[in-house]
Amino acid sequence: MTQTAPSCAISSQALLNQLQTAPLASDEESASAKLASFTEQCRADGLVPLDESPDHQEHLENQDQPFPPKLEALLRGIFGNSPYLTGLITRNPPLLFSCLYADPDQFMISKAAELQAAIEQAQSQDEAMSALRRFKQQAALFIALCDLSECWDLEQVVEAVTLTADTALNQAVNYLFAEAHKKGEVLCNKQDAISQTSGYIVLAMGKHGAFELNYSSDVDLIILYDQDRVRLKDGVMPGPFFVKLTRALIKLMQEYTHEGYVFRMDLRLRPDPGATQIALSTEAAYAYYENFGQNWERAAMIKARPVAGDIEAGEKFLKGLTPYVWRKYLDFAAIDDIHAMKRQIHKVKGHHEIAVKGHNLKLGRGGIREIEFFAQTQQLISGGRHPDLRTRRTLETLKTLAEQNWIKQQAKEELTTAYTFLRRIEHRLQMLNDEQTHTLPDEETALKRIANFSGYVTYEAFETAIKQELEKVQSHYEDLFEDEAALDSACGNLVFVGDSPDPETITTLGNMGYTAPREAVETVRNWHFGRYQATRSPRARQLLTELHPLLIDALAQTPQPDTALKTFDRFLSDLPAGVQLFSLLSSNPNLMRLIADIMGTAPSLAKVVSHRHRVLEALLDPAFFGELPNNDQLQDLIISEFSQCRDYQDTLDRARVIGQEQAFLIGVRLLSGIIRASNAASSYTQLAETVIEELQAKVMEEIASTHGTLKGAGVSILAMGKLGGREMTATSDLDLILIYDFDEGETQSNGAKPLAPSQYFARVTQRLIAALSAPTSEGELYEVDMRLRPSGRAGPVATKLESFISYQKKEAWTWEHMALTRARPITGPKALKQALNEAITETLAAKRDSQELAKAVHEMRLKIEQEKATTNPWNLKQVRGGLVDLEFISQYLQLAHASAHPTCLNTNTELMFEGLKGRNLLPKAALETALEAAHTYNSLIQMIRLCAEKGFTPENASESLKQRLADTLNLPTFSALEDKLRTTQEEVHQLYQDLIEKA
Repeated sequence: MTQTAPSCAISSQALLNQLQTAPLASDEESASAKLASFTEQCRADGLVPLDESPDHQEHLENQDQPFPPKLEALLRGIFGNSPYLTGLITRNPPLLFSCLYADPDQFMISKAAELQAAIEQAQSQDEAMSALRRFKQQAALFIALCDLSECWDLEQVVEAVTLTADTALNQAVNYLFAEAHKKGEVLCNKQDAISQTSGYIVLAMGKHGAFELNYSSDVDLIILYDQDRVRLKDGVMPGPFFVKLTRALIKLMQEYTHEGYVFRMDLRLRPDPGATQIALSTEAAYAYYENFGQNWERAAMIKARPVAGDIEAGEKFLKGLTPYVWRKYLDFAAIDDIHAMKRQIHKVKGHHEIAVKGHNLKLGRGGIREIEFFAQTQQLISGGRHPDLRTRRTLETLKTLAEQNWIKQQAKEELTTAYTFLRRIEHRLQMLNDEQTHTLPDEETALKRIANFSGYVTYEAFETAIKQELEKVQSHYEDLFEDEAALDSACGNLVFVGDSPDPETITTLGNMGYTAPREAVETVRNWHFGRYQATRSPRARQLLTELHPLLIDALAQTPQPDTALKTFDRFLSDLPAGVQLFSLLSSNPNLMRLIADIMGTAPSLAKVVSHRHRVLEALLDPAFFGELPNNDQLQDLIISEFSQCRDYQDTLDRARVIGQEQAFLIGVRLLSGIIRASNAASSYTQLAETVIEELQAKVMEEIASTHGTLKGAGVSILAMGKLGGREMTATSDLDLILIYDFDEGETQSNGAKPLAPSQYFARVTQRLIAALSAPTSEGELYEVDMRLRPSGRAGPVATKLESFISYQKKEAWTWEHMALTRARPITGPKALKQALNEAITETLAAKRDSQELAKAVHEMRLKIEQEKATTNPWNLKQVRGGLVDLEFISQYLQLAHASAHPTCLNTNTELMFEGLKGRNLLPKAALETALEAAHTYNSLIQMIRLCAEKGFTPENASESLKQRLADTLNLPTFSALEDKLRTTQEEVHQLYQDLIEKA
C-alpha cells in the first residue's frame, strides 16, 4: 500500500524537528549508495517529501536528496556504520517515518498501548510472539534515533530501553496468565488483572532493575512465586505450574523467528542456579539468602525491582530481604568479607597502561563495572544505617554519595562523565549488529568505524578520549582499594564472584594451564553457593575467597590442573566443616602447595585427606620430615588407639583409620621426595605387618571369648608375594597363608561353644580375613588373597604346620616353590615361626635338576603370557623383560643354587640379586642388569601406583607426571626414561632367555 506524507507541517514536537547531531559515516561510498537506494524506495512508496514547512522547501526542489540536512546526516551515519539499524530501516521504511513524526515523550506510551491491545486480541502464541517482536523493533529503532541524534541524554536512552523490556515482559506474562485462565488452571474474579494478583513475581536485576539497560542487553531476571497469593485450580501444583509458565515466557521473549527476538533472558542470578528450578518459591529464596547469600548477591539485590506479574508480591519480597541487603550493624567479620569481595574484583596492580584495542568497556580496567562497584561497595557498607544511599541508579547513587560527603565532588563529576561517555560508546558497539558486546575491536579499521559512529573524525581523537576517561575511572577505583591487596595471580586476574564468568579470569586460567577454564570458574563460583557443608558459613566462604589465588596457583603446578581442581572440589564436598581447615591452609602456604600436589597427582591420597582431616596436622609436624616410624613406634601407636576402642567393631574401624592415615603419610613422603621408592616399599610393608599382628591378636581374643582356646595353640601368618618380599606399594593387596599348630590329643576348644581344631582355626582365618578386608563405616583396609595356600582354592583356608611341611616336600608344584621364595612368617609364637622358616629353607634348598627346573619355570612363564601377553612397555609387570621375567630369574636362581648356597635365599628381589655379588652365580654384567632393572621397576611402580590409579599411559598423561617419573630415576626427560625402559626390558628379556629359556 502506498504511503503518503502528511498534508500539513510536521509537529514541532516530532523527533524530526529535535535532531541535534549525527554520527559520521565510516564508509562514505557505501552510505551514499544505500541512501540513494533508500530515497528511490521512499519515492516509490510515496513517503517523500517529508515536510511542507518553509524551513524545508529548498529540499523539495532537490530531486537527488529531498531529506532535511540533519536527517540526511543521521541516515548517512547509520547506513555507513550499522548493518542492524540499516536493515530495520530499509526493510520497513514506514517504521522510520512513524518514528520521525512521533513526539519522543509520547512514543513509548503509545506503542505500549498498541502492544497491550495486540496481546489482548492475540488468538495464538504465534500472534503474541509477532506482536512482541514488532514492538521491540519499533522501540529499538526509535531509541537508536533518539540516542544517535542526541535528542535524548543517556538516562533517557537507558530508561527507554528498560521500559521496553518492562512492557514486553508485562504483556508476555499477561498473555500467559490469560491462556492459563482459559484452561481453568488459574482462578480469578472478573475484575482482576490476572497476572497482577497471581503471586508470580518477575524481578529485574542489575541494569534492568536500575533502569540502566544497555542497547542490546540481556535481561537478568529472578522468577519467584508467593504461595500465599497463588490462586490455582485444585490439583495444580505451584512449582511445576510456574516452571512451565516460565519456560513459555522464555520462548515468547527470546525464541528467534523471522521477526527477530524480544530480549534474551538470563535466569542465572537466582539462588544457586545450578541446583534450583527456574521458578522457585519466595520461602526457598528467603532460606537461601538468609543462610548462604553472598556479598555479590547482596550487591545485586540493591538494584532488584519487580517488573512484571504480581508487583505487590514482589515489593513484599524485597521488603522482607531488607535486613539481608542492608545490614544495620556490621561486625568485623562482615567488613572483612566485604573487603575480600573488593580485593577479588580488584584488577592487577602495577599494570596502569590501558590499551584501547580489544578493551572491554564493561569489565576492563577503568570500565563501567568499576564505576558501578565504586558506588555499590559504599552502599553495602553504609546503606544499612543511611537509607538515603539505597538507590538503584548508578548516577543517582554517585550524586547522593557526593551530597552526603561520602565521596568528593570531583570524583562524582569525573565518574559521572566517564559513565555517560562509556555507556554511549557501549551503545554504539551494540548498535552495529544488535550484539551484547562490550569489547572494542582490536583491528584498526573496525575501531575507526566505531570512532566515526561515535562522532569522532579520527581514530586518534577517539583513542585519546577513551584513554582519558578510563584512566580517570581507574584512578578513583584504585583510591578506593589503595589499602587492599589484589586477589590475583602472577598470570593475571582471578575473579570468581558475580553473575557471569570474568573474561580476564578465563584467559588467566588458560595461561596457567587449565584446559577447561570456564568449568574451573564455575567450580569455584559454586563453592560460594553453600552447596557443601564445608562452605555453608559466611566465615568459611570468606576464608576460601582469601585462599583462591594460592589455591589456583598451587593446583596449576600439578600434572593435571583440571583434574586437581575437580579432586579438590570432591574433597570439599566430603568435608563436614571448612573454617578450621581453611584457616590452617591460610596460615601455611607450603601445606596448601602440598595439598594441591596431592590433589593433582595422587587421587588415592586425596580421598584420605577428605575423610581423615587430622592427617593434615601430621604434615605440619616437624617430625614428618624426619625418620619414618619404626616397628615399635607403629606398634605403640596401634596399641594406644586400640586401647580406646569400645568393642571389637570399634577396633576394626580404628584399624582402618590408622592404616589409611599411616599409608597416606608414607605416600606423601614419597610424593614429596622425602623418601625413596625402596623406603616406601619397606614402610608400606612394615605398616601392613604391624596392623596384621595387632588385628590377629584381637581376632584371637574375640574367638576365645566365644569358643575358648586349644592347648598349645599357635597361629602364624605366612606373608607371600609383595608383602613377603617387602615390596608393597600404595595399592598392594595381601597374599597370606595361615599356618597353625596345637598340642596333640586336643579334640576341641574349651569355650562355651567348643569347636574342633580344624573348625576353630578355619574360624580364626575367616575372622582375620574379614578384619583385614571387610568394608566398615571407616572404609576398607586391604584386599586379602589366600590362593597361594596348599591346594589353592580347593584346600582348607587354614593349614596345620605338619600338613604344610608335608605338602611342600611331597606335593607342591615348581611354581609353588617359586612363590615360596617370597614367603616369610610375620606373626605367631617364636617356635612356630622358627619351624616355618626351617621348613621353607629346607624345601627351597632341596637339590634340583637345573634343566628340569628351567623347563618348569619357562612353562609357567608361557602360561602366564598366554593369559596376559602385552607389548605395552608401561605394563611393567607383564611385558616381556618386565618384572615377571625378573622375578622368575630371581626365583630360578634361588631354587637352582640354594642347595649349595642357602644364603642366596631372600624374599626381596632386589636384595636377592644384591646378595649374589661375589658368588659367581651370575656374570657381573648380567648381575648389574638385574640390579638396575629391579631398582628401575620398583621405583616406577611405587610412583605409578601412587599417582595413577587406573594405570599409566603416556598418551593420556600430563607432561608434569611424565617428568615426575623421569625425576624418580634422576633422568632429565621422559624421553630419556622411555629409552632406558626399552633398553632395560630388552636386557632383562635377553637374560631370561640365556638363563632359563635356552636351558
